[in-house]
Amino acid sequence: GYKLLNEICWYKPNASPNLSTRYFTHSHETVIWAAKSEKSKHKFDYQLMKQIAGGKQMRSLWMDIDVEDEPQGIWSIPTPPSAEKKFGKHPTQKPLALLERIILAATKPGDTVLDPFTGSSTTGVAAIRHGRCFIGIDTNTEYLELSVKRLDEEFARISGKPRLIKELA
Repeated sequence: GYKLLNEICWYKPNASPNLSTRYFTHSHETVIWAAKSEKSKHKFDYQLMKQIAGGKQMRSLWMDIDVEDEPQGIWSIPTPPSAEKKFGKHPTQKPLALLERIILAATKPGDTVLDPFTGSSTTGVAAIRHGRCFIGIDTNTEYLELSVKRLDEEFARISGKPRLIKELA
């Protein structure tokens, strides 16, 4: 089986309210970091994560407030702003900041990042932005079209060249 490396709670401080009032608000998701087996090698950029954390060892707890008395194992990152959804919405889109942190921690430039459930390709945008190759897979054509637009914009932004895909009028 797989070896669990870390289990991280992504806390969404701006989660959508529970309009049905029949249950608690869904304000967190679990991020699982696992290796294929006990013998599998994995990368963790300790120095970069320490630098991002202001010189302190980064824990699985990461919040923008003083959290001395808060539980460990939580990353507090807001849900994606509307600017990240300008090409369309995906019901479970993750914030770019979350995927950037994961990619920077676990890969190095030139590595290939695979997302078998790419959705709107936030993983792809983060990978490309940080010099990684990206392979995205999804079964939903609508989301793949959204992904192509987002990735095209990111390639254009990084390369300084015009976008390859022209918006249809």
